[in-house]
Amino acid sequence: MSAHRFLPRRAGAVVVLAAAAVVAAAGAASAHVTVHPESYPEGATDGVLTFRVPNEEDTASTTEVRVFLPTDHPVLGVLVSPRDGWRAKVTTSKLRTPVKTDDGTLTDAVSEITWTGGRIGAGRYEDFDVAFGQLPHNASQLTFKTLQTYSDGRTVRWIEEAAPGDDEPENPAPVLRLTAKPGAPGGTSAAGTAADGTATASGARSGASDSTARGLGVAGLVVGVLGLVAAGFAVLRGRRPA
Repeated sequence: MSAHRFLPRRAGAVVVLAAAAVVAAAGAASAHVTVHPESYPEGATDGVLTFRVPNEEDTASTTEVRVFLPTDHPVLGVLVSPRDGWRAKVTTSKLRTPVKTDDGTLTDAVSEITWTGGRIGAGRYEDFDVAFGQLPHNASQLTFKTLQTYSDGRTVRWIEEAAPGDDEPENPAPVLRLTAKPGAPGGTSAAGTAADGTATASGARSGASDSTARGLGVAGLVVGVLGLVAAGFAVLRGRRPA
């Protein structure tokens, strides 16, 4: 076999492997339970958090989702949006440190939300919306540890937290970043937020748009790689002896 015939074949094999790696990486990234938007200004009021739960099993359905809300930096005024086919149970807990608000001092807050009764099938996902009255001021991020239970009895614990500088763990917990308010020391202006830190619809959409943009970027990369694969095969066919 001549060298000029071998090189295109090896190049084609490399392209195929690269395409498979990209697709696999995209699938792995999308299998995590996540919270959207990915960030809010600290102390933001009257917003919505969406917990996206994908089903990563081919032979089982997701039948229960339990989201744990932090109580050291509590989310105040939590309301659960109805979800067709699902029942939501809201659990509150006493706070170690009461929180003072304009409406008085709060001694308890929502610590857990459990959705049951529905099913998320293979290759599908569900969005669970939770409205809040106010986010804490004194935290840089909020971690929402989540348990995802399947119809075969298996439970995936999305509870792992990565230390600064570490790679993402295998089962990361959903994390909401809290950014400094516009005008605060060290803070930067944030689109979609009012001067008092109130979250607006455009601010909520910006986080979701970031996730969408990343998804489209991955999809574009996959399409580009597949194009290279097609071109490689075309070259191989063109070099076959008559």
